[in-house]
Amino acid sequence: GDDEVADLAWLAETVRAATDAPLSLDSATPAAIAAGLAACEGGPPPIVNSVTLEGERLAAVLPMALGSGASVIALAIDDAGMPADAAQRSDTALRLVERLAAEGISGERVFVDPVVTPLGTGHDAAAQVCEAIRTIREEATGCHIICGLSNVSFGLPRRALLNRVFLAQAIFSGLDAAILDPLDDAIMQTVYAAEALAGRDEWCMNYIAAYRDGRLG
Repeated sequence: GDDEVADLAWLAETVRAATDAPLSLDSATPAAIAAGLAACEGGPPPIVNSVTLEGERLAAVLPMALGSGASVIALAIDDAGMPADAAQRSDTALRLVERLAAEGISGERVFVDPVVTPLGTGHDAAAQVCEAIRTIREEATGCHIICGLSNVSFGLPRRALLNRVFLAQAIFSGLDAAILDPLDDAIMQTVYAAEALAGRDEWCMNYIAAYRDGRLG
C-alpha cells in the first residue's frame, strides 16, 4: 500500500486479535518490520521475513530481530545477488547462519530459505534447490529449512500439481517448513504422505491421525 508502515502495524494488531499463533512479518521496508514488531509486543515472538547477507539489509533488520527475540527467515542472498546454483545457495546460507549465530540468534530461531526460482526460467531450478537443501540440512543441523513453495511453478500450467510434487521432493531432501496454504486439502495431504515416506513421522502416526480425521480425502 501507500503507507506500508501503518498498514503492517494495523494488520499485525488485527491478526493478533484473532490468534495466539506467532506472526511472520514480511516486508522489504525495515521501518514496516519495526512497526510490525512493535505491534507484536506482549505476544509470542514473531518471525522476521527476512534477513540476507546483503550488507544494508542485514544492518537494518538484524538489530530488530535481536532486540525482539524474533525468529528469522534467512534468505540465501548476498551482495552478489540471487544464487545461481546449489553450491552458491548452500555457501551463502551457511555463511549467513554462521553470522546469525555469532550475533546471538541460535539455530532453532533460524529458518533458512534456499531461494526457490521458477522452473520456467531454468529446467533444473527445482533440482538445484533440493541439492542445496540436502547440504544445508547436513551442515546446519540445528536450523529449520523453509521455502516459498509456489515460486517453483510461476508461469507454468497446472501450478498446483508442480507445487505438490516439488513439496514432496523438498521434504525428502530435508525441508521442514514451507510458505503454503494450509487450507488446501491436496497440499496438506502431500505433506502427511511425504513426511511419512521420508521417515519423519514415527509409526506413521500423523498420517494415520489425518486419515481418521478425514483429512486424506
